[in-house]
Amino acid sequence: MSPAYILKRILLIGYTLFVVSLIVFAITQILPADAAVMMLGENATPDALAALRTKMGLNDPIWMQYLHWLGGVVRGDFGVSMRTGQPVAPSMLEALGRSLLLALFSIVLMLVLAIPLGIVAAVRRGRAADLGVSFLSYVGVSLPEFVTATLVVLVLADWLQWLPATGYVPLTEDPLRGLRHLVLPVLTVSLILIAHVSRMVRSELVDVLHSDYIRAARLKGLSRRQVLFKHALRNALLPTITIVALDVGYLLGGVIVVEEIFALPGIGRQLIVAIQARDLPSIQAGALIMATTYAVANFLADIAYAWIDRRIQYD
Repeated sequence: MSPAYILKRILLIGYTLFVVSLIVFAITQILPADAAVMMLGENATPDALAALRTKMGLNDPIWMQYLHWLGGVVRGDFGVSMRTGQPVAPSMLEALGRSLLLALFSIVLMLVLAIPLGIVAAVRRGRAADLGVSFLSYVGVSLPEFVTATLVVLVLADWLQWLPATGYVPLTEDPLRGLRHLVLPVLTVSLILIAHVSRMVRSELVDVLHSDYIRAARLKGLSRRQVLFKHALRNALLPTITIVALDVGYLLGGVIVVEEIFALPGIGRQLIVAIQARDLPSIQAGALIMATTYAVANFLADIAYAWIDRRIQYD
């Protein structure tokens, strides 16, 4: 992978985020919310509201408001929350950290289980192991998140009482309690991802194992293990990388249901609270942060592509 390609991708990410910022800002301008009223309350005097609007630049042209907001974003300043009156950036980044923690544990658990399950199903194609993995993966991808969450809560928290059903404790405050609170959300998310990715690995690996170059490798006398792990698995994992990158984006914005059920204050839950409260700076910050993490995840997926398969060259 050439440095020129990496630079081109970074510039493309910058351009994409610029377009996203335009869309996000435009949408938040359409929402029926008056920032001055939200901050001072319905009983504020007209003079106080007018003074605050002038101070916040709400009387300026839209394009000037956008440039002012964008300049703050570039400096890491997302403005002040209309709901709490506190700077948006620290609370959103804190929420992002919680979602990243959930994503990290979920991705690790998914990779540890999904890839071996996919390999076993592909190698044992048509046998009991394959049928078992395929059946469980179909069940896993068919169940909505709230059903999976309800099941794990009923079994592990209610019946067995092994783990707390809801709540969040920072790992820095009490690592053991923090991990116990993370188990159920991680398990809920991971079960869906494991089902999804194991199916992908199995499907890709079955195709690769029947390709001509794998037959040629076998004819050269390579052992079954060498053919599987040195030649077949590397190519079979390439599409999986894309899926994992997309899953990272999903984990940072699409697990709102899971965060709500387990009362995990991640960025998805923060964004929902902001939308319900018409907290425009928080909505803008949450949407832009999610878009950024999604773009970075896809960029890292391309890097991983080239690292796994050196034959891939990008111009």
